[in-house]
Amino acid sequence: MKNFTFQNTTKLIFGKGTIEKLAKEIPSNARLMVTFGGGSVKKNGVYEQVTRALAGREFVEFWGIEPNPRVETLRRAVALGKEKNIDYLLAVGGGSVADGTKLIAASIRCAIDPWEIVLDASKSNEILPYAIVMTLPATGSEMNLNAVISNDATDEKYGFAVSHHPEFSILDPETTFSLPDEQIAYGICDTYVHVAEQYMTTAGQSPLMDRWAEGILLTLIETAPKIRANKHDYNAMADYMLSAAMALNGYIGLGVTQDWATHDIGHELTALHGISHGQTLAIVMPGVWRVMKAQKMSKLLQYGERVWGIVDGTDAERAEWAIEHTEKFFRSLGLATRLAELNVGEKTIAEIERRFTERGNACGEGRNIDGKKTAEILRACAK
Repeated sequence: MKNFTFQNTTKLIFGKGTIEKLAKEIPSNARLMVTFGGGSVKKNGVYEQVTRALAGREFVEFWGIEPNPRVETLRRAVALGKEKNIDYLLAVGGGSVADGTKLIAASIRCAIDPWEIVLDASKSNEILPYAIVMTLPATGSEMNLNAVISNDATDEKYGFAVSHHPEFSILDPETTFSLPDEQIAYGICDTYVHVAEQYMTTAGQSPLMDRWAEGILLTLIETAPKIRANKHDYNAMADYMLSAAMALNGYIGLGVTQDWATHDIGHELTALHGISHGQTLAIVMPGVWRVMKAQKMSKLLQYGERVWGIVDGTDAERAEWAIEHTEKFFRSLGLATRLAELNVGEKTIAEIERRFTERGNACGEGRNIDGKKTAEILRACAK
């Protein structure tokens, strides 16, 4: 196991009816901005719960943070925050609202353009305290430092990390009951791949991290059919919601090598075609595993045995069956697993290869996935 230093300071407030705790968690003298997405929180009752909890306080509302939040939108929020002298932020919505709010929090006290902070987070000289009411489990943003921001002007999508965790996050599984089926599918896939990016590298690094990761994967596999059958199954939604937070709050990655090539490649598909993030992951990850099979063989065999019960056959057969079981799970969520299903072809593959090559990208746990290897991966999941 590698050396590490770890601290996660987010207070997690979990369970039904917990939005009412907002009033006690946010300082009474805070100059507050509350950020939202497109308005679904008004349809599912979350907005009413939030405003009721904040009754008697003055706060500014900012609406319109979209999926794959655009820096163009966030610039307007930063300008409003500066105008109103905001010193505390509350994100209400899914991972995109949370991610966008992290950039807003890192930009209000900073003179440079927010996109410069995305490209180099060290340029932010101060980040405001922020908190999250999470309504769409997927990104793990409610308990980590990470955010992913898009730039329409350049057709780019990049991840960055702020310097402070959310002060607290509220997770009420009942807020997920009204989510569309496809958003739940994307969220489950995103959570699954978050775990896999930290797990599917090399066996033997940490038995504890392996078992923790496998536990989350098995929970998602067992829970997904229950959710597909009944989105109002509180316990199933609670398990999914907590899995999403635990998948990317830093715990299962302690002291082990990590991959993240699937996310790096998937971000390009979103930037170029607007494909939902979770959907890109369902397509790309099996391709990464197939092309990098020799490097990942020990972990593929362990994963196949412990998660899918695959114990018979040659090593090559067992590794391939583990990948096929994963694809079958993604398809059971209603997701595509091939680029051709979304009409993405060779032109896009060539463009992503060009981008990776020009930037000098080297991703994966071995930092050996470059532009050429990325094209090979995309062709492996083309048809």
